Amino acid sequence: MSCFGSIIEQDKYLELESDVKKRFPEADVFMAFSSRMVLKMLKKEGREFKNLPQTLADVDMLGYKNIIVASINLFPTDEHEVTKKISDGFNSFSPANIRVTDAVLTKTKDTTLFLKELDKSIKKDGTANLYVIHGTPRLDTRGIDSITYTHSFLESFEGNFCCSLEGSYPWYAYKEAVISRMQKEGYKKVQVVPMLLVSGNHYIKDMVEIKEELGEFFESSIVESLTKDEKFNLLELPTVREIIYKNIEEEIIKLGCK
Repeated sequence: MSCFGSIIEQDKYLELESDVKKRFPEADVFMAFSSRMVLKMLKKEGREFKNLPQTLADVDMLGYKNIIVASINLFPTDEHEVTKKISDGFNSFSPANIRVTDAVLTKTKDTTLFLKELDKSIKKDGTANLYVIHGTPRLDTRGIDSITYTHSFLESFEGNFCCSLEGSYPWYAYKEAVISRMQKEGYKKVQVVPMLLVSGNHYIKDMVEIKEELGEFFESSIVESLTKDEKFNLLELPTVREIIYKNIEEEIIKLGCK
């Protein structure tokens, strides 16, 4: 399982690992994390994890013939592409058959049904929703259509607005237009919806800052959690879990192991 990782919310990924082990008892499950900063910070805390190349090398040395790298990324953009490149590199010399799953929001039907369900779950009368996507800094990034579709689909519903942190329609440049549109449409309340798998640093820093900036014009809040965690996150949502499981199952079938 290849994840970005989180200094604050690392246990969310470990809980997912535990759930995957229960869902696929016939498989051995390993975790890998791509963020060097996260790996370094967690090591200082005495929590040592490995990145994907290290983990694939370990698994290859153990003699596994079929390896599925589950891409635990929301969109099939930068981090997902790195996951694929690393896995393809190992495929060129490893005797194992290595396959990579889709990112969470890759398939049109799964993405559409999930976004529709999410929007329905958080909708409140008289309250605007500002969906905040992390985004990618380059407009020619592979998989960016997934982000564009998510943005467009969510904004097709009344009361919804979208922006990003680091990609297209960035909050720092787009906020005046968003606030103006909200005011013209008569909204007095706004809730910020983080489109993030876990509620790590971006939640604590960026989402709170956006909420406070909106607070100058509206009654603002960060959307309430839909899971057991006190902070809103996508990774714990049952539908996201099911998409991850289904992606893994598809690769198991392609390997002829089911």
